[in-house]
Amino acid sequence: MIRYALACDAAHEFEGWFASSDAFDDQLARGLVTCPVCDSKAVAKQIMAPAVAGTKRETPDLPAPMRAMVMEAMSQVRRHVEENFDDVGDAFAVEARAIHEGKAEDRGIYGEATPAEIKALTEDGVKIAPLPPAPPKKSEVN
Repeated sequence: MIRYALACDAAHEFEGWFASSDAFDDQLARGLVTCPVCDSKAVAKQIMAPAVAGTKRETPDLPAPMRAMVMEAMSQVRRHVEENFDDVGDAFAVEARAIHEGKAEDRGIYGEATPAEIKALTEDGVKIAPLPPAPPKKSEVN
């Protein structure tokens, strides 16, 4: 995996992870790399220092209060989706495409999809996003 520092033509900075430099170039050429802030497809790599593996950890973990805040926010997003969107299970890809094409009622849905289904939906311009993972059950935590 390779991480690139990216910026759009509106100067929004973000990063992206790609399987290789060729994978980035291919996705950029197909218009799949977009700014998460403004959805611009005019994205370019930024100058960045190479990551060099070492024996010491370079970036510390998030402080405990911040980590707890992030985990709580992710839980709230997941809870909101589960309470307000329709769970379509493994029919997610079919239903998302039907909504996108106007063949089904426009509504919020969630469910499961294979990596191939996700790729096909994204390539066809269907707006999807992963649902934050469910928090671990207290019985599963040491």
